[in-house]
Amino acid sequence: MELYYRTLGAGQPVIILHGLMGSCDNWLTVSKPLAEKYELFIVDQRNHGRSPWAEEMNYYVMVNDLLDFIQQHHIINPVIIGHSMGGKVAMKFATEHPALLSKLIVVDIAPRYYAPHHQDVLAGLNAIDLNTLQNRVEADQILAAHISSPDVRQFLLKNLYRNEENQFAWRINLQVINEQIDHIGEALNTNATFDKPALFISGALSDYITDTDKPQIASAFPQSKVVVIPNANHWVQATQPLTFLNAVTEFIDA
Repeated sequence: MELYYRTLGAGQPVIILHGLMGSCDNWLTVSKPLAEKYELFIVDQRNHGRSPWAEEMNYYVMVNDLLDFIQQHHIINPVIIGHSMGGKVAMKFATEHPALLSKLIVVDIAPRYYAPHHQDVLAGLNAIDLNTLQNRVEADQILAAHISSPDVRQFLLKNLYRNEENQFAWRINLQVINEQIDHIGEALNTNATFDKPALFISGALSDYITDTDKPQIASAFPQSKVVVIPNANHWVQATQPLTFLNAVTEFIDA
């Protein structure tokens, strides 16, 4: 699969993987300072952004997508950064292909199983009838019946665009995400370890990484450390970008 990506900067290669319902566009603002020091490859994963759609969506195929991407673009020893779903992809890739990356950065996700918790999001997105939708304001009003946070709604509505026929369409493959959402919460499910430097960045206002996760993180990633960013929610890079960037650059340059 030929994944869509954006590239910025020069230097040490860094691959960035977004989370569920995200895209490479979500990372452009925070990536500009990183591009002053590193060569960035900001990827749209399958069924997201401008990358191809496919019937399968699980960590096995997404890891293979990443492997193909690295080989296609001849990327040597990258640092891989993954947020949420992208963090799970990055973790699984690191344990299965440890020789192909130099360092790992995982943003607000642990190797454990997460119970389904996107029901409100999916209900809101599925309530939007693209055939009758008049404008983005109407879409936001429909979402508001299911999702109270304006920030989350705006994040989700970045996936809404007008196609060549000037009709509203999704950049996410909503049908496949509906069908295979349970796969997104799966645990790492590997006995392999990644014995190179790994940084886990947690948002202090998020419950995605807790103290009970730290032994499992240390077991699978023995050279890892966990850094908690104050006043940051699950979207650490968006809510506390400067602190996030400082943690990332300090770790990469160490």
